[in-house]
Amino acid sequence: MTIATEQTRRYGEIGERRAGTYQEYQGYNRRFSDRPQHREEGAERRARGLGWFSIGLGLAQIGAPRALARLIGIDDDEEARNTMFALGLREISSGIGILSQPRSAGWVWTRVGGDVMDLALLGKAMGAQENDRNRVAVATAAVAGVTVLDFITGQQLSKSGNGTTRFEGGRVIQPGRSTTGIHVTEAITIKRPRSEVYGFWHNFENLPRFMAHLESVEVLDDKRSRWKAKAPAGASVEWEAEIVEDRPNELIAWRSLPDSSIPNLGTVRFREAPGNRGTEVLVALRYDPPGGKLGALIAKLFGEEPEQQVKGDLRRFKQVMEIGEIVHSDASIHRGTHSAQPPENLNDVELLGMTGSPQGVRS
Repeated sequence: MTIATEQTRRYGEIGERRAGTYQEYQGYNRRFSDRPQHREEGAERRARGLGWFSIGLGLAQIGAPRALARLIGIDDDEEARNTMFALGLREISSGIGILSQPRSAGWVWTRVGGDVMDLALLGKAMGAQENDRNRVAVATAAVAGVTVLDFITGQQLSKSGNGTTRFEGGRVIQPGRSTTGIHVTEAITIKRPRSEVYGFWHNFENLPRFMAHLESVEVLDDKRSRWKAKAPAGASVEWEAEIVEDRPNELIAWRSLPDSSIPNLGTVRFREAPGNRGTEVLVALRYDPPGGKLGALIAKLFGEEPEQQVKGDLRRFKQVMEIGEIVHSDASIHRGTHSAQPPENLNDVELLGMTGSPQGVRS
């Protein structure tokens, strides 16, 4: 009972620390926001609503052009039907464009241009004797109202999409990119002094030694660094990042620079482990995979699970700090059923982030 109680207490402490790290991480998201969040999120919601409105109107114009023409007071002739069909195609294409890129102002401005065209057509219809001018006037007022809404939404999206990276509600956002980031939090205890663990991590050029998917990190100055990482199917990606907060032996927080190929941010905390057991390392990060949701799906198909990546990285970090090298079991080197034996060529084995020669790998 004593052992079980002690384990429960220890797990509870770790859970509380993880929760504290996540809350602080969310605080960085809010702190790095460059503009009022509610206004931008409201513009995005309106853009999505306008997108669905465009699709619905377009389907009505294509599916029932005669009924719609009569509804707005226009004489139902061949020219009106053809015009309705063309406008319906325009509305559907605009709606699909907005829904596919709800943070992009381009498709919303396309709607504004379409609204101006509609107002011109309605103005022309107002002068025709065969049309119901009262209904045309009501339709004109409705289109004018939608035009104002489109214009305001386009302005807000244009102002928010000026090329800067934003962090909203725990998401890393850049103009024209997916807003669906991947969030990972993991922790590990390392039997080394906190200053030593912090110092090793703080030298970012050490990170490829234990981070499997990092090829290199080049430190540019005391704040900025350039990263190169492996991507699915043998590709690679590069980006630059900056340190946004650095508390010696306690915390390192970073984020990618604007226009990075992989928008990301994160924190790593270093704490004294209970019972003089060394240092607890708690990592919280978020990033947008290349290609958004599709890219994340492709990565999973290639076995690139973010949670497993980070767990593996921390496990290798622990080995580097405690014994000075990364240890591979025989099962991690050979695939399938095999007799215990070293690999024929260590250069053919992915050394899990180790660069250069195969020194420092024990099998």
